[in-house]
Amino acid sequence: MSKEDKERLNQLLVHHLNTIHETFQVLNQTPPSSLDKGSWDDVVKLGEHLYKQATTVGMLWTGEGPDAKALEETMASYSNLLQGFLLLSHGSKIGAGTTLSACIHESVKQVIDCSFMLLKESIASYGNNSKAHKLSIPQIVGTVWDACSALKKTPGTNITAIGRSMTQIAVSVKDVLREMKELKPTINEVSKPTSNEVSKPDNDKDNDDAHESDNSSEGDLGSDLSPEEMKVAELAINVVSETLSTIKAIIRSITGLLKNPQTENESDQTVDSLEKLLVICKSMGLQVEVEKIKGNSDAFVHASNGLMSCLRELELGLGCSSDDELVSEMENLVVDD
Repeated sequence: MSKEDKERLNQLLVHHLNTIHETFQVLNQTPPSSLDKGSWDDVVKLGEHLYKQATTVGMLWTGEGPDAKALEETMASYSNLLQGFLLLSHGSKIGAGTTLSACIHESVKQVIDCSFMLLKESIASYGNNSKAHKLSIPQIVGTVWDACSALKKTPGTNITAIGRSMTQIAVSVKDVLREMKELKPTINEVSKPTSNEVSKPDNDKDNDDAHESDNSSEGDLGSDLSPEEMKVAELAINVVSETLSTIKAIIRSITGLLKNPQTENESDQTVDSLEKLLVICKSMGLQVEVEKIKGNSDAFVHASNGLMSCLRELELGLGCSSDDELVSEMENLVVDD
């Protein structure tokens, strides 16, 4: 290995990485609707070619390692594939809403990040007989394979992407609800000693108090709530429970859309309404958006009405006269661990 070869390879690496990075920035832009929409299946297929090319890079280090010319050519081929992969991914974003665009961006970024790692490690390993370098190359190739395989799991439509995101929200809300149900009030009443009990010396009493103090942090979450706080907590539990019911109703509506052949070609109104369902905070708005996508909203309306009812009860429990006051009170309500 000559010093000139190493320097030239480093310069080529910087050039390739900068070019790919510039192309990747295009992925943050919304593609013009006048272009033909690309297929995500084509992106997945190109991902398979990327993995094969990454495998080729890894095979260069079998035996004594590659010469400068072979490494240069392989790096150029891999970089060209990455360029095509990015442009094809950008074309697949035509008609994609916020949620689907984010899914595509995340999946593509994983492929680019591990590919950068592979290219950098390849140049760093050139001319280096360190065993650690030779072992690192196959490991990075494995991460490229994982990232390319993950492309198959990336949602191909807006409805699927939103449905998955809504399911993740449901799981989070369910976890919150489970934790809230573990809240317990303070136990104020202390049982009086019976006549059969023998009074303990003061030092024993101190030991007992210390033992109880040590275990207090290991008890159930929020076991020191006052009766008034517990009432508010119970009202909040009802709100979270009804929120979960509302989200489940939305998911059922989305599932119905996925099974409906007529929604294969997603309309802008459908996508827009589904996107709003992910971020809207007031259930009155939720009901309007469900009606727009023309789904079976009976179960959803029932769930959202239940949510509104619980919110009103929570307002009364907190002594609030408006939604703004409710938000303020909830922010001020702190439950210690």
